[in-house]
Amino acid sequence: MESAKDATTSSYRHPRDLAGPWHAEAACRRDEAGMFFAPSKEPTAARLSREEAAKQVCARCPVMLECREHALLQPEPYGVWGGLTAAERRVVLARRRRRDVELQRATRIAAAG
Repeated sequence: MESAKDATTSSYRHPRDLAGPWHAEAACRRDEAGMFFAPSKEPTAARLSREEAAKQVCARCPVMLECREHALLQPEPYGVWGGLTAAERRVVLARRRRRDVELQRATRIAAAG
């Protein structure tokens, strides 16, 4: 049975959700897609410059956080999503996994004690 709190939180929809999918408002829809994805054999300096330009687009995007969560939940293996590169997303995911393991461990200890 759903509690009153669960019913309230599950029925809430962000105004952006009512207007359509989050990516419809993405700033990158107006930019060159190549900025967000590496061409094959891209030199390091060019990659860093391209990623920085993509991150600047992300920084002004109204749906940056939704994009980032999408990329983390999928997980998207390539490109800049939500202002993070694939390597940066791997770090975030590893931190989340460690946090989840520690929370589970703390919950088991608290339940046992």
